[in-house]
Amino acid sequence: MASPHASSSPRPNTAFRELRGQRSPGEFAAAVRRAGREIGEHVSCDARYVGRVESGEIRCPNYAYERVFRHMFPGREPADMGFAPRETVRGRGARKKGSAPPGQSESPAESRTSPPRRSGSGRRPDGTDDSNDGHKESDVLRRAFMTSGTAVVAAASLGAAAPGARTRRRAGEPEARAVENAVRQIRLLDDRHGADGLYRRAARPLKAAYELLDAQTRRQSVADRLHAGAGELAISVGWLAHDSGRFSDARSHYAEALATARVAGDPALEAHAFCNTAFLARDAGRPREAVRAAQAAQRAGRRLGSARLMSLLTLREAGGWARLGDRAACEEALLRARTLFGRGPAGSDPEWMTFFGEAELEGLEAQCRSALGDWRRAAEHAERAVDLQDPHFARNIALYTAQLAGDLARAGSPDAAAAAASRALDLLEEVQSSRVRTMLTATARLLRRHAADPEVSAFLARHEPAVRAV
Repeated sequence: MASPHASSSPRPNTAFRELRGQRSPGEFAAAVRRAGREIGEHVSCDARYVGRVESGEIRCPNYAYERVFRHMFPGREPADMGFAPRETVRGRGARKKGSAPPGQSESPAESRTSPPRRSGSGRRPDGTDDSNDGHKESDVLRRAFMTSGTAVVAAASLGAAAPGARTRRRAGEPEARAVENAVRQIRLLDDRHGADGLYRRAARPLKAAYELLDAQTRRQSVADRLHAGAGELAISVGWLAHDSGRFSDARSHYAEALATARVAGDPALEAHAFCNTAFLARDAGRPREAVRAAQAAQRAGRRLGSARLMSLLTLREAGGWARLGDRAACEEALLRARTLFGRGPAGSDPEWMTFFGEAELEGLEAQCRSALGDWRRAAEHAERAVDLQDPHFARNIALYTAQLAGDLARAGSPDAAAAAASRALDLLEEVQSSRVRTMLTATARLLRRHAADPEVSAFLARHEPAVRAV
């Protein structure tokens, strides 16, 4: 009899889903991180990881996660949590069966970059780093992306048929999963390091993903996943362009994603593409287009049953109204967004929205208040955003801190502004974001008139070489 773990597609892990109970994936991920800290394990679990376990994509956790889960659920073995035996997933036992398993024991970044665990600070068992050497971690993670993201998708697409061959290319479950993994890897690296060092690297998996759309597929479900994955990848690459200041490239990638959504009849992808288009239009100085795109995103998003998604889309609309100087419309949209956010998370919340928690809500309101000239209120929201943000989202912490510095400078608090700007400079050792550097440069210009202040002088002395060096 065939092993139940030998099927060609992942089986949902219903046992693990039951353990999560009524908690959202994000709330459960936070509980996993807390449990890890209780026993000295540093796991950067997020809602994406929880989703991959529950979908069956991760069939067996790595050793660090296993120890955390055993701590969380005393008396339960991994099998009781729905996991496959380790020997059937990787290592000699798996290889002797003659083929790679359809699932995996951990994410590509985890399995390819984690050396043996060291005591104290150092390499985390899930492929991230507790040390202060952000550049080393960045290099390791980018190598993981190049080997397990780009290469996998490119091989799945470009290697499906030799140049000039008459054989039609085929795409199935492995190719769909490769595209989805590339999206997740890009998002993970962007969360921790920002966009600047990733954009050029991401072009190759995007090209490969779109070539897969021309491949022959046996099942409509695979074709749908390929379209959704390619569209999400276009949005992710578009965001890398957007955050690194390449607005025309970003606009092209978002338009490509929107076209893919329309072809596939995918309202979730359409809402996401319009969401990012609205954000880009706001940043590019086209606030009326931002409002229209955000409203189009809401029309698509209403069919999805996610209050949190509608909250974010409404905040995109608020950002456009703020840039137009329409205080009444902005206030109304902000109130609507908070009401929707208050309805809580749901199973229908899109996977890409793992960044959207209370911290992002506060951060986006800070941006609106700042655009309206309410510097003090903007600073209050930005400070709350910094305090509430999960440490995993290093890029967002840098962004909120830079926002706080600018708002404090404009509100007439140069000392506090310089202190916040200095903290943001510290974060630039790990995060590479043109957006953050541009914000800090604007703050430095505002603070030059206060250069006699010791705190301001110290920041200005650090600013130019630090920004130039990144």
